[in-house]
Amino acid sequence: MDSPTAFVAVALAAVSWDGVLTKAGTRALRHALDYREPFRHMSDAEMIQLFDRLLAQLRLEGSRQLMEHASAVLDPRQRLTAFTVAAEIMRSDGELVAEEQRILEDLASHLTIPAAQHDQILQVMDLLHASLVGNPVLA
Repeated sequence: MDSPTAFVAVALAAVSWDGVLTKAGTRALRHALDYREPFRHMSDAEMIQLFDRLLAQLRLEGSRQLMEHASAVLDPRQRLTAFTVAAEIMRSDGELVAEEQRILEDLASHLTIPAAQHDQILQVMDLLHASLVGNPVLA
C-alpha cells in the first residue's frame, strides 16, 4: 500500500465504521479528496477503482485492520492529516454518536495522535460544523 492509498484507507475505514458506506459518506469522502494531490488528477474511473479495491480489503480484513495497515505506511504529518480528514467526514453528517467517538479514539490511537491533538481537532470540527441557526457557537 502506498501513502496516497493509505490516506484514503484511513478515511474510508472511518466513514464506513458501521460496515455501510452511505451515499453521503461517499460524497463527503470524495469531496475531501477532490482538491488534494494526487487525487485531484485522478479520473472518476480511477477513483472508483481505488474505492472498490479498498472496500474489498475493508470487507476482507475489517476497518481496524485496514487502519493498522494504513497507519504503518503514513508518516506522522500524513497520519495527522488523515485523522483530521476522517474526523471531518464523520462529523459532517451531524453530532458524533458514541460509537463514532470510539472509532475516532481508536483511529487516533492507531495513528499515534496524542490525546491533546485529538481533542483539539474535534473542537475545531465542532466549530466547522456548527449550526448557523439557533444558539450561537461563539458568544
